[in-house]
Amino acid sequence: MITDIQKDHEDLTMTVTAEFDASSDRVWQLWADPRQLERWWGPPTYPATVLEHDLAPGGHVAYVMTGPEGDTHRGWWRVLDVDPPRRLEVEDGFADDDGVPVNHLPTTHMGVEISDRAGGGTRVVIVSTFPSAEAFDQMLSMGMEEGLREAMSQMDGILAEVVA
Repeated sequence: MITDIQKDHEDLTMTVTAEFDASSDRVWQLWADPRQLERWWGPPTYPATVLEHDLAPGGHVAYVMTGPEGDTHRGWWRVLDVDPPRRLEVEDGFADDDGVPVNHLPTTHMGVEISDRAGGGTRVVIVSTFPSAEAFDQMLSMGMEEGLREAMSQMDGILAEVVA
C-alpha cells in the first residue's frame, strides 16, 4: 500500500513510497512478469494489456490501457537499467494507435527501488522525474498521481495470491 507521495516542483520529481507484506523477490515479479504487470499497471477502470515485455537494458515494454468506453491509450518503457530484484530504471512515454512514441506528450524518467524493510516485508520507492515544470504540471493535470495511486492499490491483492 502507498504510504507517501511527495511532489517536488523544484527538483521536478514525484516520489511514491509503498510498503508490502511480501518478499522483495515476490514484489519484483509485479514488474518482471507481464501478466502480473498488466493486472496493476493502470487504474482499475483502465486495465493494461502488455504487448511487449523485455526488461533487459535496452529492452522495450509496450502496453495499451483500455477505458470503460472502449477508448485505448498506449504507452511504452525504454529500459535503461535493471538489477533484479532491486532496481528498474526506464524512460516512460505515450504512443499513438500504432505504438509509435508521440512527441506532444512528455516522457518521464522512472526509477523503481525495491528494498527489504526491517522487521519483514518490502519497501518500493518510485521516483518519476519530469523534463520541465510544464511537463510536470501537464502530467499532474492528466491525473498521473491519482492514476498511480489507483493502479498501485491493486498490488496488495496480487501479492496476497499464492504463486505456483
